[in-house]
Amino acid sequence: MASGPGSSPMAQSSADRHFRKPRDVAVSSRHYRSPRSLPDVCPKEPTVDSRGLCEGPSVVADQHRWTVYNSKVNLPAALNDPRLAKRESDFFTKNWGLDFTETEVMPSFYLPNITAEHFSSYLQDTAQREKIHNRCKNICPNKDDHSLSNITNNHDKAKEELEQVPKLFMKPDFVLNDPTTFNAVLPWSHFSVAGGKNSRDGASSRLLQEKLSHYLDVVEVSIARQISLRSEAFFHAMSSQHELQDRLRETAVAVATLRNRTAAMKRVMCRGPLQVLKDAVTRSNCAKLHGKLKLMAAVQQTQPTVQLLLSTSEFVGALELIATTKEVLQQELQGIHSFRHLGSQLCEMEKLIDKMMVADFTTYSRSDLGRSFEDDSQVLEKDRLQSLVFGLLRQRKLDFLDIYSEEIMQAAKGIVRQCVLRSVSQIEEIDTDTVVKLQDQMRLMTFNQWFELLQNVFEHFILFLTRIKATLSVIRNVVLEVLDSCQRSRSADASPAVVDGNCGENEDEEEEDSGGSCLRPGEAELAYLTHDGLFISDALNEAERRSSAAAQTKTNTQTRTETRAETSGSDSASGTTESSSSREQTSNTTSSLPTGGTTSIEDLMPSELELGRVANNIQELLYTASDISHDRCVKVLLAKAKDGSLERLSSAEFVCMSRAVEAFVKETEALCSRRSVSLRGALQSQANRFVHRFHEERKTKLSLLLDTERWKQAEVPAEFQHLVDSIADGHITLPERKPAVTEDKKPSDFLLVDGQKYAVVGTVLLLIRIFLEYCQCVNDIPSITTDMLTRLSDLLKHFNSRSCQLVLGAGALQVVGLKTITTKNLALVSRCLQLVVHYIPIIRAHFETKLQPKQYSTLRHFDHITKDYNDHIAEISAKLVAIMDGLFEKVLSKYEVKAPMPSLCFRNVCKQMAKMHEAIHELLPEEQTQMLFLRINASFKLHLKRQLSRLGVVNDGGPQHGLVVVDVAFYTENIQALRFLEHLDLNMPEIWEQKR
Repeated sequence: MASGPGSSPMAQSSADRHFRKPRDVAVSSRHYRSPRSLPDVCPKEPTVDSRGLCEGPSVVADQHRWTVYNSKVNLPAALNDPRLAKRESDFFTKNWGLDFTETEVMPSFYLPNITAEHFSSYLQDTAQREKIHNRCKNICPNKDDHSLSNITNNHDKAKEELEQVPKLFMKPDFVLNDPTTFNAVLPWSHFSVAGGKNSRDGASSRLLQEKLSHYLDVVEVSIARQISLRSEAFFHAMSSQHELQDRLRETAVAVATLRNRTAAMKRVMCRGPLQVLKDAVTRSNCAKLHGKLKLMAAVQQTQPTVQLLLSTSEFVGALELIATTKEVLQQELQGIHSFRHLGSQLCEMEKLIDKMMVADFTTYSRSDLGRSFEDDSQVLEKDRLQSLVFGLLRQRKLDFLDIYSEEIMQAAKGIVRQCVLRSVSQIEEIDTDTVVKLQDQMRLMTFNQWFELLQNVFEHFILFLTRIKATLSVIRNVVLEVLDSCQRSRSADASPAVVDGNCGENEDEEEEDSGGSCLRPGEAELAYLTHDGLFISDALNEAERRSSAAAQTKTNTQTRTETRAETSGSDSASGTTESSSSREQTSNTTSSLPTGGTTSIEDLMPSELELGRVANNIQELLYTASDISHDRCVKVLLAKAKDGSLERLSSAEFVCMSRAVEAFVKETEALCSRRSVSLRGALQSQANRFVHRFHEERKTKLSLLLDTERWKQAEVPAEFQHLVDSIADGHITLPERKPAVTEDKKPSDFLLVDGQKYAVVGTVLLLIRIFLEYCQCVNDIPSITTDMLTRLSDLLKHFNSRSCQLVLGAGALQVVGLKTITTKNLALVSRCLQLVVHYIPIIRAHFETKLQPKQYSTLRHFDHITKDYNDHIAEISAKLVAIMDGLFEKVLSKYEVKAPMPSLCFRNVCKQMAKMHEAIHELLPEEQTQMLFLRINASFKLHLKRQLSRLGVVNDGGPQHGLVVVDVAFYTENIQALRFLEHLDLNMPEIWEQKR
């Protein structure tokens, strides 16, 4: 309600303006809605607001701004919350938040806490003016106070009069139709119910009428008073309404004039040009329709063209044509009813091509791997292979390598079968009708025949792997070429994408600036000028651009089709006229198709990761081929070894076989860069069996020699002396025999080794040859070095233990039938053991050169063997001393100091000493003989000292002392007369006890 003249706000003083912040008009207009004109209270005709139908919220139009549909709480439910005792006074003013729940509002960190101190400066500035204002107010009363008091008195009087009106008439539900209300207004109880009228009833009715008239007068007076107070506002509203109606009439006249002028401009200036634009759009649409029809005609020829390409095995061209046609159907001809089944038909044809390519690749692999080895060409039909691999990669048939792997397996089996059959056919001794199995036929071959077969198998497998490597190299080159093409296309697409993206962003910004907003006044009338969402001018520009692009695309398509036709022609095995016509038809068909299929064809190709995996699988397939070849050779080896024939080979034959296997393994490793272990493992297994048989034969032979050995000095043939000399020269091998030279030389009594003479038995000579055979095997087969070392250690231990049993243990008395073990036997055994100990370091050094550093720990066996041999030699020396010690104890126990001198006892001792010296001085070297007799002399002195002590003979110069000196001198003279003992210090004074 508008305020009256008395309620108008007071004008602000200049001082008050100083303390008020001026309002920015631009800002206020941005945040506050402009005031509306007062509505027409009494309009002449009903008005309809054009936006009245859109005042309600719309989910479509208002989806990006908040509407009442986004509210989460029902307002009546919140107002009538039964949990609250009374309604909150700040319900519509406080901040409820997004969820409309009771939350404690945190104070803002950006607003200061306002206190009374913030107004202190303002109060200080306005204090003086406030005092002046109050003083003036008291001195000069307001001129409107009188009128204000009159108004107040009149208002109080009217209020008192209104209070006289019953509250019943003031109720909002006051309706006379209600019987209760009617009875309350007209109390019929005051009237007579008899139906007659009397003076009392008339008076009551007149009184009631006057009372109601008085109530009416009071209300009318109050209404008139209120109207008089607001008369100015009513008159202002009426005048504003009439002024608004006048302005609307003027506006309607102006709009009508403008529409007439616009219609004239349209008729004179726009109708013709617009018709021209419409005709241009119609012509463009007709051109597009013609292009669609030509495209449909080209697509219709796809199926016969594909069939023609398949008849010439041009799979790649057929697949590209199918892919291009499918993309055209999806992009350009989508929704064409006549082509609704063409897509599924093309998919079925593509599946058929997949099967045909797999079958063709299988046939190619079988023919390539199964062709004769006399053919010098390494790759069969290289162009055909490249075409097949490219087609399989394009269709993501990445398992074609598995097919090739299976064919490799079958071809490897066929190679072994053909080699065996060819070899068996040349051997008349083998009846193929009786012996059917190939394994049995190989077992019937001699070693030379079987070895020739093995070498033939090795040669065929080398050629086989060479061909496989060449074929896989071609496949790998195709894969790498496709991978490189994918990388180049990706890098080429990346740079234009950045430029196009920037252009697109700029275009989007321009569109947002120009046409992104709502339609401006006048744009709704131009809406019919658009075509396909574009204005006609833009549509024409787009049509021109597409037509030029289509012309360029057609040229590129024809070029690409001709190139593909040439490539397909080079890949095809035949060059018939039918193939040429199919290429021409393909060129004519695909030239009508758009070139949008390039991107899709590249998308059909495997990813870079998949292509890299295929390249790795190609290398793995080469490794697999190497393993398969080795496995087939292992079958040949095991078939021959099943009956143990390989274990019975001589060392020379086994060495030949192992060298052939090692040569084949090294050649395959160089060819395939793969270290296959199956063939080496089989050879190692056969080598272990060969070593076991080799060792058992020589151990048995050595045992037989030891059991028949009579432990007498043997003559040394010149052959063994030559063998020992070659060892001294550093040749730890068996020398070649030279019969013409060795027949003229006579055997010698001793074996000359490094300037020392060794008296040996025949078993030791053969033992030297045996361990040279072990060393020769290690030279020929280095892989069995560790096993040979262990077996040779066992052989040397066996010789040591068995010779100890036969000589020291007197086992030769029962085995050979010797009557006794003489000192000569013992000395001969000692010398033989010393010869073996001399050669142990040489053998150790030879084996050390064949071992790996991590295998050096096995050389400790030689240290143990050397210790055992030295202990055995020491035991023999102790045995010789013990023999003489028992003789001295027996003879000297009967010694008596009496004439004649020298005594019989000493003569017997000297005689036995001479026999001992005669037995060993030719067998043992001078140093060992001297050391042995020093030990024997020490034993003699010990027993003589004990006997003299029992006899009571002392060194006193008496007669008995003189007799003993004569015997001792005789003993010393006889001992020093022996060979090698002339300068032996016997130290005979030790026989006398020292005087205390």
